[in-house]
Amino acid sequence: MSLSLIGIITIIIIVALLISGKVSPIVAMVIPPIIGAMLAGYSFAEVGGFFESGISSVINVAVMFMFAIIFFGILQDVGLFDPLINKLVSFSNGNIIAVTVGTVLVATVAHLDGSGASTFLLTIPALLPLYKRLKMNPYLLLLLIAGSAGIVNMIPWAGPLGRTASVLEMDVTELWKPLIPIQLIGLLLILSLAVYMGIREKKRITKMYGSLEAAAAIEVAEDFHDQEAEKAAANHLARPKLIWVNAILALLVLGVLVSGIIPAGLAFLIGVSIILPINFRTVDEQMARVKAHAPGAMTMASIIIAAGLFLGVLNGTGMLTAIAEDAASILPAFIGPFVHIIVGIFGVPFDLVLSTDAYYFALLPVVDQIAATYGVASLSTAYAMIIGNIVGTFVSPLAPAVWLALGLAGLEMGKHLRYSLFWLWGLSIVLVLTAVVIGVI
Repeated sequence: MSLSLIGIITIIIIVALLISGKVSPIVAMVIPPIIGAMLAGYSFAEVGGFFESGISSVINVAVMFMFAIIFFGILQDVGLFDPLINKLVSFSNGNIIAVTVGTVLVATVAHLDGSGASTFLLTIPALLPLYKRLKMNPYLLLLLIAGSAGIVNMIPWAGPLGRTASVLEMDVTELWKPLIPIQLIGLLLILSLAVYMGIREKKRITKMYGSLEAAAAIEVAEDFHDQEAEKAAANHLARPKLIWVNAILALLVLGVLVSGIIPAGLAFLIGVSIILPINFRTVDEQMARVKAHAPGAMTMASIIIAAGLFLGVLNGTGMLTAIAEDAASILPAFIGPFVHIIVGIFGVPFDLVLSTDAYYFALLPVVDQIAATYGVASLSTAYAMIIGNIVGTFVSPLAPAVWLALGLAGLEMGKHLRYSLFWLWGLSIVLVLTAVVIGVI
């Protein structure tokens, strides 16, 4: 059995297990790749090496995730977001469409630093309570943030353009300029999608609760504990007199995160170390807050580590490179002149089976070589693959930032795929065809 076939089967099994929701993501991303590596002829000791390599690529995200969840959990406990949520609710006056459009605008601004992790950290903790208050589907929140961030991700300081520029050996700013119109069109499209999804969500809520007002009036507990006990605990933990102190601390931590002065995990670790004694006097109170948020943080951190094994095996065995090469080589000759457009159209599904590095460092050069034999310029190939792939960046289980988003929102990967994949892939296809029409591709 060829290496690429083993890799494809392994990835298909993992994606199918994630979508099915019948096993833990840890199980889905640990057992299949180990079995795949064994079938490919690698020893258990070599799998251990792949694990170490994969862990090194995700450990920073896992550490950041643990302390970010605790940090933002404490901010929610002390009531930092309550005034913002109340004002947003008042501003929208229960207008679901205003909320969905506002989500796109906030996510667009939040992703200007090019970091998916910081985008989710900035947007989800602030907007998720609003969605819950209005009984809006939290997967809609993730869809709109993912789509907006994907479009903005075409900026030159984000990863995909940097990788492409290194492959083409050109200046990344020059590579970006022709993509600016595509970004503007993409933002208009995601805003249009926000309006449409807002209308659809409004109908769903009205049908379920009778009216938007009735839905917004219903208090939803954060978990399955008694609602009155939850409300009493929230009131006890709120620190309205310290709201500006907590807000300044949150902004400082996020500022350090965006600036990159120190590792993100350290920034949140310091933030947790400061916010605990500011808001809670005794050791017991401080540890109670850590214990309250630690289970969720540790659960998702373990999933990220499992994803590290998955990526380590696929990279270490060479499965990803083999998949990229074989996927391009088996294409019929008559579609050669259009191979870059075809690959671009399937860019989002490729995101489910190829890591960002494999897509741009392994698949792009091969597709470029094939397309060049038919007179297709390298830039045209690059733009087709960038535009087709980048919108789906934050729906892929191979992107660590997606797991961070799921952890922050308390959502599942399988349901995120089912809810968002259709819309993001559709948006991607429209942008590819638009780029063809206006001459970018």
